[in-house]
Amino acid sequence: MGKDLRKQSFETLAIHAGQEPEQATGAVVVPIFQTSTFAQEAVGKDKGFDYARTANPTRKALETCLAALESGAWGLAFASGMAGEDAIAHLLNTGDHVVMGDDVYGGTYRLFKRIFERHGVGMTAVDMRQHAAVKRAITRKTKLLWIESPTNPMLKVIDIAAMAELAHKAKALAVVDNTFASPYLQQPLLLGADLVTHSTTKYLGGHSDVVGGAVVGNSADLHERLKFIQNAAGGVPGPFDSWLVLRGAKTLAVRMERHSANGMAIAEWLAEHPKVKSVNYPGLASHPQHALARRQMRSFGGMLSFELKSGGEATAKRVAARTRIFALAESLGGVESLIEIPLSMTHGSVKGTKLAPPAGLIRLSVGIESVDDLIADLAHAIG
Repeated sequence: MGKDLRKQSFETLAIHAGQEPEQATGAVVVPIFQTSTFAQEAVGKDKGFDYARTANPTRKALETCLAALESGAWGLAFASGMAGEDAIAHLLNTGDHVVMGDDVYGGTYRLFKRIFERHGVGMTAVDMRQHAAVKRAITRKTKLLWIESPTNPMLKVIDIAAMAELAHKAKALAVVDNTFASPYLQQPLLLGADLVTHSTTKYLGGHSDVVGGAVVGNSADLHERLKFIQNAAGGVPGPFDSWLVLRGAKTLAVRMERHSANGMAIAEWLAEHPKVKSVNYPGLASHPQHALARRQMRSFGGMLSFELKSGGEATAKRVAARTRIFALAESLGGVESLIEIPLSMTHGSVKGTKLAPPAGLIRLSVGIESVDDLIADLAHAIG
């Protein structure tokens, strides 16, 4: 890491970890090393870099920063969140089994159900709020517990420490998708998780201008295995994409504070709206896992979902089409606010299964605009 920043605050790490002034020129911002290969002094004698798929200085800076933000020993950057998830899945062998939450990103379910099940990896989806149900789902073949918290799109909060304990008793890995919370709000490795994964497209990048992924951990063995997969399979980000995520990470703390404040204000407003049936947001005292969220998270983030009292999917689509500030779009975690219908958009791959979210569910990614403007926009759309 260069200077020992391990005792520094999150905000300081976000700006400085892996980002010392560049040695040749003193540039205070990590340069974009836009090169595919590196000259070597002699065969087998390089300066730590030989080919950019294997390692790149810009990507290395990002990986160092990501590790620091998640309180991990190492980080690996990928070309997308799914590329990172795919690398973790490649730790499994034919005959292995995965226990997964029953409310996860549709792409995660699709990866395991439609790709890895074909190669003999079994999967059981279960409500991870129910610890007894998780215990029943674990078999002698279970090698991995896949945890999202808060979940996508129902915003369930899962007890990460308890799930990690169950995983370790079964000699399985506990993997946490921390995308919704970001490392600023939650650090699963400190709660016992073995690996943390992110779509850095979301809050870490923060500006809807890059696609990327990350995996962070502490185990040297897992680092060696995943680093091999990263290089051998080649799902790496380019230097410019790495630079964009690194730039976004610098302001993660201040953005997450605003996302959380706006998210709470909108959740409270929706909860009082006469046309709203239910609101899913961990910051509300009415949320079933609110106490757990308070213990496990610094704050509650900018993601929420809600249902209206009448109209179902048709009304939800009408509301989503009527917003003027909230853009109708997939993805999340950018500075701008987004609105979507999960069943028809991000979670189409679970349509017709027991994992399908309600047809009339509306998901919001609350940005950092004026909260008064955002509430006025929703009031107009709901009518």
